[in-house]
Amino acid sequence: MDNAIYAALTRQSGLMREMRVVANNIANANTTGFRREGVVFSEYMVPLDGRGETLAMANGRGRRIDLGPGGMTQTNGQYDLAIDGEGFLMVQTPQGSRLTRAGAFMTNAEGELVNPDGYQLLDDGQAPIIIPAGVGNVGIGTDGTISADDNPVGRIGVFTSPDPANLQHEAGTLFDPGGAVEPIEEAVLRQGFLEDSNVDPVLEIARMIEVQRAYQLGQSFLDQEDQRIRQTITSLTR
Repeated sequence: MDNAIYAALTRQSGLMREMRVVANNIANANTTGFRREGVVFSEYMVPLDGRGETLAMANGRGRRIDLGPGGMTQTNGQYDLAIDGEGFLMVQTPQGSRLTRAGAFMTNAEGELVNPDGYQLLDDGQAPIIIPAGVGNVGIGTDGTISADDNPVGRIGVFTSPDPANLQHEAGTLFDPGGAVEPIEEAVLRQGFLEDSNVDPVLEIARMIEVQRAYQLGQSFLDQEDQRIRQTITSLTR
């Protein structure tokens, strides 16, 4: 295969990945706590056999998570939480501890704070939080301290990854920290608020149009190269 086609195909592959990522961003523009993602393109050199030359190839496999804050919506929900600043809440899943900015919680039959998927919210010691039965009022301070009828029962943990590049986005709003996490002692929590997605739909749609045009241009080049090769073969075999 012609070297130009190889180079174009790697670029097309990266553009397809970016299109899927942009489409996922748009689909989650109204998802509580969703973090926008982007594709990182890089260029690398591939040696050509026996000629001492190299060919530049594009790689679009890298992912970048936008950790910028989203807006806050007041819900007045007793167990709705939003982080004002950096950091993540931690929940316990069957696959292990995961980080999230989605702060909608409720109590289960055991009195544990859980998210809509049933994953337990963890405290600053990474243990489940239990609300005592029969309490009338639950307050959550800005430092994460939980009080049930004015009696402290625990403190919600807020964590961060030492290297944000280690974060791996899983389904929905969960992130695998990819290693050890660090607590954020000065984190500020807002009870009765939920954080919106940080996706700007207008910018994402504009980006989708750019990616689509770039992909169409690359496809046009591949079609022209294919036609050129066919014509060359036809001329040589007459």
